[in-house]
Amino acid sequence: MTAARDEDTHFGFSNVRLTDKQRLVDDVFHKVAGRYDLMNDLMSAGLHRAWKDALISTLRPPRHRPFHHLDVAGGTGDVAFRVSDAGGPDTKVTVLDINGEMLAVGRDRAAARHAHDIEFVQGNAESLPFPDRSFDAYTIAFGIRNVPRIELALKEAHRVLKRGGRFLCLEFSRVDVPVLDAIYDAYSFNVIPTMGRMVTGDGEPYRYLVESIRKFPNARTFAGMIEEAGFVRVTARPMTGGIVALHSGWKI
Repeated sequence: MTAARDEDTHFGFSNVRLTDKQRLVDDVFHKVAGRYDLMNDLMSAGLHRAWKDALISTLRPPRHRPFHHLDVAGGTGDVAFRVSDAGGPDTKVTVLDINGEMLAVGRDRAAARHAHDIEFVQGNAESLPFPDRSFDAYTIAFGIRNVPRIELALKEAHRVLKRGGRFLCLEFSRVDVPVLDAIYDAYSFNVIPTMGRMVTGDGEPYRYLVESIRKFPNARTFAGMIEEAGFVRVTARPMTGGIVALHSGWKI
């Protein structure tokens, strides 16, 4: 029985084999890559921009010394561009994403911005293609819940950070405000898939994304997972009534 449980995981509200989840997630982002950032604006009424700005304000890239940053699951470059803009002339950003279509969008956006300090790499968050202690900071925004083996991704984040490096994760969480939770559920399950179908021609990827939020651990549980990966001074900051949480940890 134990072996069977080890081979199963969730894909939204469905149970799937662990070895199949990455392929299913890849298919979701293959379908939505071209409209991903537009849908983020529509689904969150633009709030995702404020959440990402809070991420960068917490990160505070230094402006007067070299800084090498890793943004994981950030293929379209949305967070990477913010880090680049906030940092100094010696800031370098590496974007890693497992999905080639998302990276293609990011590369096109970087070329249009003449952003030569950003590198785009295809790879898996569970097995990063970088040496130990390569980066000053690591961010992942709205991507960790799509990783099949979250604990491996967290350990890899710890491995590639330098001593004194910071881990920041922006992810959906559990709404903790009465009435807002019911409104949020109704909006998520009824409006978002319909919106996705109208904008991208397919609502199912957005049904999965909504379901994946409900399956993700609450902020306290996830903070414990970050600590188990080796990080210290771990915090979780809820925002917008708990719709999202900004998690922070340090490598010493």
